[in-house]
Amino acid sequence: MERIKASIIAGTALVVTVGALSFPVWSYDDRSGTAQANMSADMVNTQWGPLTASDRDLIERVRLAGLWELPAAEMAMQKSSSKSVREAADHLIVGHKDLDERVRTVATKLGVELPDEPNDQQKGWLQQMRQAQGKEFDRTWANLLRSAHGKIFPAIGTVRNLSQNMMVRQLASDTNQTVLDHITVLEKTGQVDFDAIANGTI
Repeated sequence: MERIKASIIAGTALVVTVGALSFPVWSYDDRSGTAQANMSADMVNTQWGPLTASDRDLIERVRLAGLWELPAAEMAMQKSSSKSVREAADHLIVGHKDLDERVRTVATKLGVELPDEPNDQQKGWLQQMRQAQGKEFDRTWANLLRSAHGKIFPAIGTVRNLSQNMMVRQLASDTNQTVLDHITVLEKTGQVDFDAIANGTI
């Protein structure tokens, strides 16, 4: 009788142990809500490599940049009498026309939906430029654009370094060169308030 009880206890313990060892495999392999599951849900495989949420975000941000910076540059060509501001505006027009063509090609191939108008913040920046006149326009224009370029610059570098998608890496590389060129010509206008940008007041 004692042997039977001992066998039953041993058998029960074995079943419980096997169940406990199996549970973590089941619970984390197929369970939604974990970081691994969320990462997989955000990633899409393409023929050019995996496309992540960060990749898609950069594609959208490059498109958004062109949607407000092109009108801003065209505005400068009409309103500014400064040679350096107009030269910077010309760089922005050339650069963003090229980038916009590239980003639309990449988005089409990768199936990423693009915005077709600036976001609310960018519309607000354009409105500030429309209201400014003369030297105030030049300062407002250069500072808003320099600040916007500076904010996206680190994100471009991160995606360029980490993305495994060939098309996105190339877009990030092209965008990096364009943004660096734009920052350089904006600084040459002599209108950039570096302290205001550093303090986050622009």
